Amino acid sequence: MKNLLKMLSAVLLTMGINACSSMNNNQATPERYSNLHFDNKRPIELMVKKIEVKSEFSPSFTRPNVEHLFPVSIEKTAKTWASERLEAADFASNRTAEFVIMDASVTEQEEKAEQLLLKDRLKYHADLKVMLRVVENKASAQTTVEAFRELTMPIDTGIEDKEKHWNEMVVKLFQAFDEHMEKNIYKYLNMYVKDNQSVTTF
Repeated sequence: MKNLLKMLSAVLLTMGINACSSMNNNQATPERYSNLHFDNKRPIELMVKKIEVKSEFSPSFTRPNVEHLFPVSIEKTAKTWASERLEAADFASNRTAEFVIMDASVTEQEEKAEQLLLKDRLKYHADLKVMLRVVENKASAQTTVEAFRELTMPIDTGIEDKEKHWNEMVVKLFQAFDEHMEKNIYKYLNMYVKDNQSVTTF
């Protein structure tokens, strides 16, 4: 009898564990988006003593601004870009590079459907504006890059789909930013790039 009770207890315990496992597996886990990184590309070595990353952008946390709702922050990603793509390469100099985030905003605007049977839409506009400046004594040279992306979706789009599209928006925004900022550095700040053989004249 005791052996039978032990067997029944073991069976019930096993059933309980399986039930808990099933419940956990069925629970919906929201998708998590990883922060973007740029360390797969060779860093741009600047002939400066240090690189200072600053942000002049202050999110309002009120609509129409919605950048604070994005699963991946544009402002934070810009700082990551600076830390992974720019490198100080002349510690004996007195030059400083300043990477200044001037705008990292996203606005949301409701658009009414033009036809009766169509749904109203939400339009998102993301702006990224960054200035890179090299300062030496009282002289300086700089370049500014502005990148933007726009996205439209039905007004009844669920939050999971919104976050997916928002994430794709940020990825494409930084693809454009990365390309243009690198070109601008070699064009307008080429005299401060280590081992750069080209010289741009104006």
